[in-house]
Amino acid sequence: QLLFKTENRRMKIRDKTLIQKYCLSVFNGIFLALGLMLLTFGLWLLFDRNNLFSVLWENQLVTYISYILLGIGSVITFTSAMGFLGSIVEIKCLLVTYIVFQILVFVTQMAILVLIIMKKEEVHNQWNNRIDEVISEYGNESLAEQKPVWNILNVMQSNMECCGRYNATQWERNKNKKNSTQIPCSCTKSNLKKWFCDVSRDSTYNMGCEDYLNTWFENNVLILTAITISLLITQIFLVTFTHRLFRNITKNNIWPNE
Repeated sequence: QLLFKTENRRMKIRDKTLIQKYCLSVFNGIFLALGLMLLTFGLWLLFDRNNLFSVLWENQLVTYISYILLGIGSVITFTSAMGFLGSIVEIKCLLVTYIVFQILVFVTQMAILVLIIMKKEEVHNQWNNRIDEVISEYGNESLAEQKPVWNILNVMQSNMECCGRYNATQWERNKNKKNSTQIPCSCTKSNLKKWFCDVSRDSTYNMGCEDYLNTWFENNVLILTAITISLLITQIFLVTFTHRLFRNITKNNIWPNE
């Protein structure tokens, strides 16, 4: 009878272990998917400079942000692989290391979330200054290396049908025009491939791009915040399931010997 009870308890522990393995694999898969999203976004920022971020931030800052995302994404991917291997093979040493890495990533994610909240307004002000700087330099023949950034600005103004950051009058401050009445061709419905066009103000987009940019900024902050919070919630479940799995693997190894 004692042997029967021991075997029955061992089977219950084994069943719990299987369920915990399944739950751990599901949440670890979610964790891996979120990590790959950060990794992909970091690679995109690093290698594709023909994007709006190139206008909003200096190249050095974009590179710095991309390296942070690549680092976090790589650590998450490595940690997930460790979790899958530890749970399938039931290696307790790997599970302990997995929990330690999860705690470290959790602390890092919390720091990033706090940083996003604290620096949100500062980043917003910095990019407004950056757009004003790009507008003032636009069309300067001595700054040929900035042409890709100006092209991105043109695409933004053309697609959003807006002109300047706050309105079309901002382009009056640009000193690289042949005359004060000129306006970027992207501020009009013109298809001319030039930096500036001679058109009447009635033919220009008078609305500034700031409202569109603010919406774009808020959406991106929300997406990044949602990914970070999702990672934090997922990590709480992962640490919980990993800890319980570790305990049940230990119990399962002890009971057969009794």
